[in-house]
Amino acid sequence: MKKIWLTRNLILLTLVSLAQDAASELLYPLLPILLTGVIGAAPLALGLIEGCAEAAAGFTKLISGKSSDRLGRKPFVISGYSLAGLGKALVVVATSWPLVFLGRLTDRIGKGMRSAPRDALIADSVDKAHLGRAFGFHRTGDNIGAVIGPAIALIGLAMLDGDVRAVAKWALIPAIISGLLTLLIRENFVRAPKVKVEKKPHPQLPQTLKRAITILVLIQLTNIPDVLLLLRLHDIGFSTQGVVLSYMLFSGITVLAAFPGGYIADKLSPRIVYAVGLLAFALAYAILGSTHNHALAVIALALYGLFPALTDGVGKAWIAGLSEDNHRGRAQGVYQASMNFAVLGAGIWGGAMWSKGDIQWPLIIAASGALIGAIVLATGHLRRAQS
Repeated sequence: MKKIWLTRNLILLTLVSLAQDAASELLYPLLPILLTGVIGAAPLALGLIEGCAEAAAGFTKLISGKSSDRLGRKPFVISGYSLAGLGKALVVVATSWPLVFLGRLTDRIGKGMRSAPRDALIADSVDKAHLGRAFGFHRTGDNIGAVIGPAIALIGLAMLDGDVRAVAKWALIPAIISGLLTLLIRENFVRAPKVKVEKKPHPQLPQTLKRAITILVLIQLTNIPDVLLLLRLHDIGFSTQGVVLSYMLFSGITVLAAFPGGYIADKLSPRIVYAVGLLAFALAYAILGSTHNHALAVIALALYGLFPALTDGVGKAWIAGLSEDNHRGRAQGVYQASMNFAVLGAGIWGGAMWSKGDIQWPLIIAASGALIGAIVLATGHLRRAQS
């Protein structure tokens, strides 16, 4: 195991994610407007599409994470990023919501194919003592792409007179670059020598790992897909450019906070950092669900940027820290798949309850759930510290 944390693979995988996220986040803030405004779909379709897409990613993660423990990580990383590019191409040419559904499904299957093997590859390359900062670094690069993407969208909207569909097609350029960069990754997974032994079932995941996954998944049931937050901005009177600019601000906050969040998680505890992220989530959702004031909404979305910064990479590092080498890919697959299935549930109930009223109750309910989750994690950390 290498003692340095900033390895060649980590840098490459961060650049790959940066380019792919530039493509994804160029397209993502345009998606609610493309679906509800250009194509004419209902908010329920939006929630259903995103929820099902995340569930598809979840099913794929279960298979790819486990398989990467036998076959290696790189093939799944290359094929996953390539498939995501194909999915984006389907979305940008779609003229009906079922084709958008197919595109998002393909995109997220690609994400599911690559995510657990990629994160296992990061963990393979870094000492356990530095997992938080390694995943924080990766998350930072990921979200630099999430700032670049909306910035390109803003330029495109200005140049193309607000043509959402034409601007969306620009997402294909960084998606192709991302796929090509995966070819430079080095496989450092060592396959065990083939010997004739009695086939045994896979070792059980540790109870501490299962408990952590269960808690995080229950909390995730409150995490309504972000695309509905962007629809909320549109509903309260934001222009297309305003929605994209606000999303760019959200991603910028995530960029600034992701690496410090991972570093602090290494020094203190991933539980307490995750709890702080949930508090930011709860406050942001409560504001967005109850206000029509544009300044307050922008502040809330900026605050919400702390949530992925303090939970995404931290959660993966937490799970990696509880995993052993022989089931690291499977552990990431189970964790990330379970989180995706939870988003399916959140997308369905959030989209079904969505309305045009002054108070957006799905956001208020989600805020309450996140607050309860933060309290659970914080009290659990205090109990561990006192024992």
